[in-house]
Amino acid sequence: MTRIAVLGGGRIGEALLGGLLAAGRDAGDLVFTEKAPERAQELSARLGVAAEPVADAVRGADTVVVAVKPQDVVALLGQVTGPLEDGALVISLCAGLPTSLFEGALPAGTPVVRVMPNTPMLLGAAMCAISPGAHATDEHLARTESLLGTVGSVLRIDEAKQDAATAVSGSGPAYFFLVAEAMIEAGVGLGLTRAAATELTVQTALGAARMLRETGEHPAVLRENVTSPAGTTAAGLRELERHGLRSAFADAVTAAHDRSVELGRG
Repeated sequence: MTRIAVLGGGRIGEALLGGLLAAGRDAGDLVFTEKAPERAQELSARLGVAAEPVADAVRGADTVVVAVKPQDVVALLGQVTGPLEDGALVISLCAGLPTSLFEGALPAGTPVVRVMPNTPMLLGAAMCAISPGAHATDEHLARTESLLGTVGSVLRIDEAKQDAATAVSGSGPAYFFLVAEAMIEAGVGLGLTRAAATELTVQTALGAARMLRETGEHPAVLRENVTSPAGTTAAGLRELERHGLRSAFADAVTAAHDRSVELGRG
């Protein structure tokens, strides 16, 4: 990659630029666009990356990352088509939009890779599911993995599974935040200070996530290891099961999937 244009200077665009710079990418190889002048100036000054109009940013770039709101994509692609370099890779970070939408608006044969990121990208801890369009090759996928690897983990999936990835990892942080919120409130209700309840909950979540990642054990095995017969954990789990926690999560993920499908249809 020699020149990367990030179209969109919002939180996701900023996170990607920051990750690339932290990984050693020269700021001179990067450019971004942002329609709000004050935001463009502030971000450019802070990161040392040039902000340019869309046509100028795209011209000469061999990788173009689209990181705008889905409703702004069609208008943006109208500005991209003319100056887009022949063979340039277009990476979409726009949730719910199929590669066919981009391929239909861009020059014939343009390689497109669809990505479902999530908000932990802001901390370099993203989970990004990537899928190739009709003209994207393994080299294009490898290039995308290299780029997104600066802000988290990357997983290749079939595009037909993108709505499922959206439901699990795209929306997933909100599920965990809700669980954390509930645990903190419960702790406060039992007499803990909010600060103490928050620290206990957050560190517990971090530790549990590390155990899942680093041990490679199935979640059920790890859960059983914490659960002594007739102990405190067993009592708590019994209540969660009584209130239908598993089915609630299954229904939530299914609802998020179905909504992703609806949004993709326009």
